[in-house]
Amino acid sequence: MSKIKPYKDSDLGKKEQVAKMFDTISGEYDGLNRVISFGIDVKWRKKVVKTVKETNPKTILDIATGTGDLAIALASTNADKIIGLDISSGMLAVGKEKINKKGLSDRIEMVLGDSENMPFEDNTFDAITVAFGIRNFETLENGLKEILRVLKPGGCFVILETSVPTKTPYKQGYNFYSKNILPLIGRIFSKDKSAYKYLSESASVFPYGEALNNILRKIGFISVEDFPQTFGVATIYVSSK
Repeated sequence: MSKIKPYKDSDLGKKEQVAKMFDTISGEYDGLNRVISFGIDVKWRKKVVKTVKETNPKTILDIATGTGDLAIALASTNADKIIGLDISSGMLAVGKEKINKKGLSDRIEMVLGDSENMPFEDNTFDAITVAFGIRNFETLENGLKEILRVLKPGGCFVILETSVPTKTPYKQGYNFYSKNILPLIGRIFSKDKSAYKYLSESASVFPYGEALNNILRKIGFISVEDFPQTFGVATIYVSSK
């Protein structure tokens, strides 16, 4: 798998580069995210929440939680405890502020940590989610093994991740947008010129559809299904343990 990193001229590993990148863009991330996805990412997250809610979880872990959008949305599941884990302290700081404003700090806890080496016991969570985060793992398989470890048997694991449309004309439109428009938006509006170029490049080479399904099965997940969204520009993956 390609080891695309945010900063090509840096000696830091991918994990450290990703943390640095998200720390830098944390203040602008939510606003730019809505612009880049035309707001459709909100609709996709609602579908993730609906899927998780159907399993009636008491404990939820949201990995690569960022500024906490999905963790906050998951509060509607009536879970007793939701933990948002992220490697970027800058993103978590923004998330904590949003959680406090919504009066959810008693139910949602934001934790600084590495998704490939999590500070949780085996079989801890009824449900685990990750939205637009697994392609930032330094080693995908290690991150997925950790997720399998802390997920309870019978628990629900839901991924929301970008994917590449396969049908004409959506494939051509996506390629043009991701290679030209997305980096341009990043250059104009972001103080980190490399960040949105990395987000575009990493999305274009990341395994999706059946390729990712097979990786999940190889790690040990069961009942693996994928559900393409909006012409295939994103996909929701649902699996269990």
